[in-house]
Amino acid sequence: MSSSIITYPPDVEEFRLEVRAWLETNLPQGWFDEGFELSPAARKKFNDEWPDKLFAGGWICATWPKEYGGKGLSTLQGVVLNEEFARARAPMRADFFGDTLVGPTLLQYGTEEQKKEFLPQILSGKVRWCQGFSEPNSGSDLASLKTTAVLDGDEWVINGQKVWTTGGHYADYCFLLTRTDPTSPKHKGISYLLVPMRQPGVEVRGITQPDGTAEFCEVFFTDARCPKENVVGGVNNGWKVANSTLAFERGMSATTGYRRFEEEYRLMVAAAIENGQICDHLVRQRLMQFYTKIQILKFNGLRSLGANLADKKDLGVMALGAANKMFWSEMHQRAMELALDIHGTHAMLIDTGPAGGTWPGALREKRRDGYPVSAMMSSFFFSRSETIWGGTSQIQRNIVGERVLGLPKEPKPAGGE
Repeated sequence: MSSSIITYPPDVEEFRLEVRAWLETNLPQGWFDEGFELSPAARKKFNDEWPDKLFAGGWICATWPKEYGGKGLSTLQGVVLNEEFARARAPMRADFFGDTLVGPTLLQYGTEEQKKEFLPQILSGKVRWCQGFSEPNSGSDLASLKTTAVLDGDEWVINGQKVWTTGGHYADYCFLLTRTDPTSPKHKGISYLLVPMRQPGVEVRGITQPDGTAEFCEVFFTDARCPKENVVGGVNNGWKVANSTLAFERGMSATTGYRRFEEEYRLMVAAAIENGQICDHLVRQRLMQFYTKIQILKFNGLRSLGANLADKKDLGVMALGAANKMFWSEMHQRAMELALDIHGTHAMLIDTGPAGGTWPGALREKRRDGYPVSAMMSSFFFSRSETIWGGTSQIQRNIVGERVLGLPKEPKPAGGE
């Protein structure tokens, strides 16, 4: 059995063997060998072909109902599927935002027409998505957003700006939060729209980061349009719908998310042994702190799984995703500071940074001029954003404090809602 801390029913373990056999058959020859690495040309070929293989195997969104193209897997079968793909280090998604965020949101709130139109395109990988939530002055206080949508006949006319829109330059659609009733209290007048990105009135600009990547974008809407029926969950009900989307983002991969940190821990220990840093008692202590927190994250994931299987929906369970997200994002920032200390300050330089090692948190996109940031430094840079996306740590603390501990709500500024 692949897990030493939980026992799955026999039929679920039988399904695990089915998934494992498919992966061993369909991944490139040598994939499971120690030290295996694809050449750049082979990597491109694999990335081009793998989504089609996933789709043909039925593994994309396999827990979705069969009538919408999924396999109708049970929760535990979905967990085993995630575990086996994580064990094999095999990509599992065609499009993160479609598969993991907007797809589940449509299953929960979408009309039958919306499900039939968009879910098959998500499954086939024909449509790529981006998330239009944050604005320049509306990040943590998302309900203060200023982007507007006004109904004009059978279409919404959209004006405003979004920022930190990951993958906006590739996306075909944006699931957008916009104000549709300026006279209502700020949480009440928001709608959740599905907006085509490839149209006049939508301008996307990449935001170059310190490591040379530019996967984050700012998006400007100037009289952009989307069909009237592209509202998800009803007009002016977008705040409730958006919170479900954020819950999917915070709670994803409950029993597999810790694995990338285990891999980074292994790489840190190997580097510390190689360069002698392992002899520093403070380095050893920090490594063990990281290891201990990975185990806590693993068990918290199992708690989330248990609550899901028991169909518990109390506030404590709902806030567990917020607590976990806060925990791992802050843990990872400190861990990457440790990685930098182990490798030394020279690791920040272009020509002396650490080579080799597949750091799971590294961004893959590089600047057009070929800026050769190391995978370790890319992971370090990305860790700085993890306490922000999906809701800042401050927001997670508010959720835990108010909904679990029953503390008074944070005072509103004068004139606030």
